[in-house]
Amino acid sequence: MNLSFDNTQNAFAYKSTADLKKAKFLISVIQNPIMVSLATKLTPFLMKIGFPMNGLLRNTVFKQFVGGETLEESGRTAKLLGSYGAQVILDYGVEAKEGESNFDDVTSHIIEAIDFASTQNNIPFISVKITGIASHLLLEHLNEAPRLRSGIHDSESENAAWERVRERMYAICDVAQEKGVGILIDAEETWIQDPIDRLAIELMKVYNKEKAIVYNTYQLYRNDRLHFLQLSHRLAKEGGFILGAKLVRGAYMEKERERAQKLGYPSPIHQDKAATDLDFNVAAQYCLDNKETISLLLASHNEASNLAIAAAMEKLQLPNNYAHIHFSQLYGMGDHITFNMATQGYNVSKYLPFGPIKEVIPYLMRRAEENSSVNGQTNKELVMIKVELARRKAK
Repeated sequence: MNLSFDNTQNAFAYKSTADLKKAKFLISVIQNPIMVSLATKLTPFLMKIGFPMNGLLRNTVFKQFVGGETLEESGRTAKLLGSYGAQVILDYGVEAKEGESNFDDVTSHIIEAIDFASTQNNIPFISVKITGIASHLLLEHLNEAPRLRSGIHDSESENAAWERVRERMYAICDVAQEKGVGILIDAEETWIQDPIDRLAIELMKVYNKEKAIVYNTYQLYRNDRLHFLQLSHRLAKEGGFILGAKLVRGAYMEKERERAQKLGYPSPIHQDKAATDLDFNVAAQYCLDNKETISLLLASHNEASNLAIAAAMEKLQLPNNYAHIHFSQLYGMGDHITFNMATQGYNVSKYLPFGPIKEVIPYLMRRAEENSSVNGQTNKELVMIKVELARRKAK
């Protein structure tokens, strides 16, 4: 297999030397947990009181992790990425406020993004957070009540609210199917995930008959998700539809463990990273073994996991651009994986959020915190950038 993640020239070809130096500085800062903790607490407060932060944010974390404020700006970023062989997962990064009118507004923005994606040649997916179009409290109530699993609601208002959520998702998926754009439903915390899983399966039954339009997200740091993936596949085979499966390790580990300890129930998170890695790799191989009935999106910054699936594809003599296997990394991270895979012709994308600076602050703060908590990963990013800067200087 010719795939290697060591070529820094491929990894950073799309970045100017000036941008690379900015990225080096930013990642160096992000490696300092104290600085990140201070920034994530101060930034939202300063924005709220009207302190002029836009310029600073635009030239630092926003430029590193966000495609632009508008679809048009994101489109320019997508074209740049596409010129180096990368595809794009577009995400309206604004976190919806509670209220039906806000949920409807987010739905409209998502549909607008689908329309836009269909006019581009390298935006095959749109990401959707159900918490952007549904009340968090509603999802929690639906998750807690076992009777609701049968579809029986004992609250008329909640029944009506959930019906509106379903209508929003059907409206989104109708347009997605018409335009040929995939919908990636994000995973959430365990205490609101069940209704999202049920809705994802319901939508797949309708829209995934011929090809995968709807994908559910499986967080493999949860100790029950490998089993749930296999259960989902069984339902897909019984229902005669293709399972769309986006695999991630997970995003809410500390929050999940703290809540479990506080409320006195067993943590849903694996005890260590080795167990998470094992489940993730087994899940990925399971999807590959069932490639005719599962469409896999492997969303990972883990080099070993990406290499393992690439090697398994080669063993099966599958082409690098096999339609049911797609790889993805976040915009602003994992460039050595994305662009080295792109040069070898794999289906690989950048997850590209967009939205007004002040509205995507929560997303940016999560990215900063995530980077500061994964030292090994940020160290690798920094080393790769330094190697590329040295290579360019030596030319």
